[in-house]
Amino acid sequence: MARYTGASCRLCRREGEKLFLKGERCYTNKCAVARRGYAPGQHGQNRKKLSEYGIQLREKQKARRYYGVLESQFRKYFEMAVRKKGVTGENLLQLLELRLDNVIYRLGLATSRPEARQLVRHGHFMVNGSRVDIPSYITKLGDKITVAEKSKSSPKIKSILENTSGKVIPKWLEFDADNLTGKIVALPSREDIDLPLKENLIVELYSK
Repeated sequence: MARYTGASCRLCRREGEKLFLKGERCYTNKCAVARRGYAPGQHGQNRKKLSEYGIQLREKQKARRYYGVLESQFRKYFEMAVRKKGVTGENLLQLLELRLDNVIYRLGLATSRPEARQLVRHGHFMVNGSRVDIPSYITKLGDKITVAEKSKSSPKIKSILENTSGKVIPKWLEFDADNLTGKIVALPSREDIDLPLKENLIVELYSK
């Protein structure tokens, strides 16, 4: 499956803000955005003012990079959002939030979405008692996500839980830290999604 393999920090610098793709590093003075808060490349410090299309494009790219989704996949999510009842932009963000890798991250079982994606691929999690190793798997209301029994004693999982122990769990999720079990108790609303995204710009871009 195709995926981005370049430097994560370049993506943050291109968008001009932290996308929290490197876990704990993003909260330290090693963060590339904090050290070099301009776009990468030879002309990164001399970017011209964006056109209306450019602003819409950057918002779409930012959303893609937050969730680690490639263009073709992102467009499919948009088409799904259009077909659903409700506001298209909010439907789009809801679908992205319900991806298994994002749910793992939101539960504090990974320090970043890229790390969550890797852990899912390696088979560390179960959904409703069955192993799921597809990061893009769309979870549903009532789904129960658990750490696989063989992974509960993993030093990697233990280290992650220590680093995320104070993380606030969104109200649409429940997490049992003793049993390493999470549950989707509601569908995420726009108010539950704490990302600085203007989804209406993405809708305008794809509606042209």
